[in-house]
Amino acid sequence: ADVSGDMFFKLGLSCSIHSDSEKNLVSAHKWFNIAALKGKKEAIEYRKEVARELSSEQIIEAQIAAREWLKSE
Repeated sequence: ADVSGDMFFKLGLSCSIHSDSEKNLVSAHKWFNIAALKGKKEAIEYRKEVARELSSEQIIEAQIAAREWLKSE
């Protein structure tokens, strides 16, 4: 089922707001990435914001996680 980017955007927000760990920011990046791919334009800015807090390794981890998730959809 193709779900709109809104749901993924909310997941990203939830992860970024409750970011008591860097792992949550990686998840936030992943969800914002998926939301952006599904047409949620705001997600692009939020993804950039989150990316500023992450190392390049963490960004790669988030991108791989997003691709894996999309493959399994």
